[in-house]
Amino acid sequence: MSSKTKIVVLRMKEIIYTAIFVGLGILLITLFLVMFRPKRDSVPTSGDAVHYVPGVYASAITLNNQNINVQVTVDSGKITSVNLVSLSEAVTTMYPLMQPAMENLSEQIVKNQSTKNISYPTESRYTSGVLLKAVDQALLNATKEE
Repeated sequence: MSSKTKIVVLRMKEIIYTAIFVGLGILLITLFLVMFRPKRDSVPTSGDAVHYVPGVYASAITLNNQNINVQVTVDSGKITSVNLVSLSEAVTTMYPLMQPAMENLSEQIVKNQSTKNISYPTESRYTSGVLLKAVDQALLNATKEE
């Protein structure tokens, strides 16, 4: 019976280096999995019901030291109206697109029950953008108080 026994000699330094590299590899893979996982969408979709605290909410826009109030009226589950309040004659003279842009946006927001996917003319894109931000702020106030 002849047995060919092989003796393997491992140095402690090599074992420690291997363990460190395996640990770093596992850490790197875990880091990649955490960094590149799909993000959850925090914006409510059309299937999600948004619940508002019923009431009238306002958000202010300041243009040339003049405050313009955007007023949003909501029921528990829907937006009932969006309009400008206390629009002074100076503001309507300086910003003639303010009122028509708000009327256009108001119709679409009440119809869609959202400020997403709203269309507006290119002539009033900046005015409409400012008004939409104000409406979003008022709607955010309506959902915060729950």
